[in-house]
Amino acid sequence: MLKIKVLGLDLAKRVVQACVLDEHDKVKKNAKLTPAKTAQLLANTAPTVVAMEACSMAHYWGRLAQSHGHEVRLIPPRYVKAFRRVHKSDAHDALAICEAALRPGIHTVPVKSIEQQDLAMLVSVRDALIVERSAKSNQIRGIGREFGLHFGKGIEALLIDISQLSVQSELHSAQTALILGQLAQDLVRINQRVSETEQVLVELARRYRAYERLQQIPGIGPVISASLIAKAGDGQQFKNGRQMSAWVGLVPRQNGTGGKVQLGHITKNGDRYLRRQLIHGARTVIRWLDRQEGPMRSWLEGLVQRRGPKRAIVAYANKLTRLAWRALAFDEPFDLARAFGADAKACAG
Repeated sequence: MLKIKVLGLDLAKRVVQACVLDEHDKVKKNAKLTPAKTAQLLANTAPTVVAMEACSMAHYWGRLAQSHGHEVRLIPPRYVKAFRRVHKSDAHDALAICEAALRPGIHTVPVKSIEQQDLAMLVSVRDALIVERSAKSNQIRGIGREFGLHFGKGIEALLIDISQLSVQSELHSAQTALILGQLAQDLVRINQRVSETEQVLVELARRYRAYERLQQIPGIGPVISASLIAKAGDGQQFKNGRQMSAWVGLVPRQNGTGGKVQLGHITKNGDRYLRRQLIHGARTVIRWLDRQEGPMRSWLEGLVQRRGPKRAIVAYANKLTRLAWRALAFDEPFDLARAFGADAKACAG
């Protein structure tokens, strides 16, 4: 078997640029390979470090490399870019991947299992369907307003109003009623697909033990639980909850020099969908704060009084992320008193 120190792969649809570094960090090979020859190279190479950018197909190639005993490091593209010294090319990118893989402190992305990718796919499909549903609903309402028709709030009320629409009246023609009816049928189909996708998503997520633990946290429901499992896995890539919160982009941006640190707005780094879902969950909890009780209500009321409702929502989303990390990383039930009591800091990580 071929013995090397690092194998850097720059992935593309039809070719893969493979850069090989020996034990002296010298480039032994940097050439384009077909996917079939890349798979053969992984099979014929002694277990080593295989590095790739965290991009399309990276998880597939990562699983294939792991099946041959290799240590896989998926590196975010922005980290790889820092090690590319000259103009961009496949060969330079593959070499930069190798160099980034050798540096300490570089954050790597865990390789997702097929089950995790299925969850992530369903999360993405559901989000796209919801956008499509909103667009179709807005289209129907926009057409209706042109003819002086006003429909009720919500999808169900909209469909009921259209079903009760007369074929023809002084406000609209038969053609208008026909088009609105066809659009309503499209909306029903999209809504049905959203429900079916959510059902499959929940069924797959239930296979993970962390799924039930996550839903014990106020503000995290079935969809957010499934999204967290799909995106963060078991949370072992994070040292603590603070790291996961920073990964989601819910921590303040820091600007420090000379021992003085200034905190700004949240960074908004990381997964936009996951951050949005966590903020939605936090907003629901704070909106119905009067229904909460115990130390959690006292903690949230104090937060709202000190910082206002909007900042309190983001702050609680930050805490939700930290509590979610603990539910993912540790096999223990959620303790509400501990999470919002005197030792809340230790519980959240």
